[in-house]
Amino acid sequence: MRITLIAFLFCLGIISSSVGQLSVRQQLAAYMQAQHDVNRFAGVVLITRHDSVLLHQAYGLADAEWAVSNTPDTKFALASITKHITALAILQLAERGQLRLTDKLSKFLPGFPNGDAISLHQLLTHTAGLSLDFEELYLNHTAISKDSALAFIKKQPVQFAPGTQMGYSNVGYFLLGQIIEKASGMSYGVYLQKYIFDVAGMTNTGLHSNTALVPRLARSYCREGESFIKNPYINWDLNVGHDGLYSTAGDLAKLDRAMKGTALLSNASKALMATQHNKRFPGKGFIDHYGYGVFVDPYYNHGHYLLTHSGGYFGAMTTMDRYPQDDIFVTVLSNNQAESHWISYGLAGILFGKTVEVPYIHRPVAATPSKLPDYAGHYEEIYILYANGHLYLQDEEAPLVPESARKFFNRNNPDRTVEFLTTKSGRVYALTLTKGGVKDPPRKKSASARR
Repeated sequence: MRITLIAFLFCLGIISSSVGQLSVRQQLAAYMQAQHDVNRFAGVVLITRHDSVLLHQAYGLADAEWAVSNTPDTKFALASITKHITALAILQLAERGQLRLTDKLSKFLPGFPNGDAISLHQLLTHTAGLSLDFEELYLNHTAISKDSALAFIKKQPVQFAPGTQMGYSNVGYFLLGQIIEKASGMSYGVYLQKYIFDVAGMTNTGLHSNTALVPRLARSYCREGESFIKNPYINWDLNVGHDGLYSTAGDLAKLDRAMKGTALLSNASKALMATQHNKRFPGKGFIDHYGYGVFVDPYYNHGHYLLTHSGGYFGAMTTMDRYPQDDIFVTVLSNNQAESHWISYGLAGILFGKTVEVPYIHRPVAATPSKLPDYAGHYEEIYILYANGHLYLQDEEAPLVPESARKFFNRNNPDRTVEFLTTKSGRVYALTLTKGGVKDPPRKKSASARR
């Protein structure tokens, strides 16, 4: 059953008659309440426009074992949003002349493969070609020093020659964290505290620790079917630079406000951060739109200029979206593996006046087996696969389940649906993809794939 925000609000008794009575705040609140009620979202959402708060609400539990609820001031693991702050620190050091973006990796950390060729610019833009991750170390209970981690990374095979391809790399930002320490003479955490958090007034942000307890920090829970399990052990001594920070939604809003001025970075450095440095590489509006620690105007921008970064690991799913030209800020911080990225996309759709479906319970129906092959094929960049009597979105990792004759939902992400469009004669000519409740324009089926 399809349900729109308007219908949902009528059910709640929030509105009584005309659509004109429906405020943006009510739409945002209804959308998020449905995310909690239907998809069991746990976390905090904060949305501002012109620094006026439109929604700042907590949902679900911060600690399931002790039944501790999330509050607006709960702290969350930021995951890869940390990369944005690491890049900010590197640009600050460049402004002060303590390093240059053209400096080579070997200047600070000798002994790496291609170290004399890899620049800080390439580390910042995921074009250095080093290994992509080293989770076998930071998920290991054994005490491992940073020097041992660096020695391990040096032995890993390179992915490509520096500057020739893109490859999203946690290793690259871990190394940038170490370079911040070398260039500044401070530990990574102390540097961030002095030059970023204190300046922006971020009093609830810091580095995770293997030993210190952090008050009001949400536990993270992975989804396993219909259940949730606590995230595994993480060695926070090594999970630094690419990850490792915690914060609150309110503190991220303070960072957004600080970035509007020049207290943290000059206008020239902010412009450099927000430049699409990877446009020479083929892509689809994602890593090819990477700046320095930020995705610049990616494909999911609603047609509005967007600076964004998301993060995700073992239950922590985070998004920080900034629409500078519209003076809009949206952050979604989840501690139970909710799809923060697409939730934020849906919230932004409401802000930009789009019709957005609230989450609803999908009820599978029996498919017509003879019809399914007709839906398979290419719809512009979308591929519908037919295999073993079932349909899949792009590949077999995303099985599609019918909820009507022509509409299907993604079993692994119910907020993503596909509806096939047919002529009066029944010929399939297009599909519409809905993500986070926002319906994309129809995508036409390739002529060669039509039946």
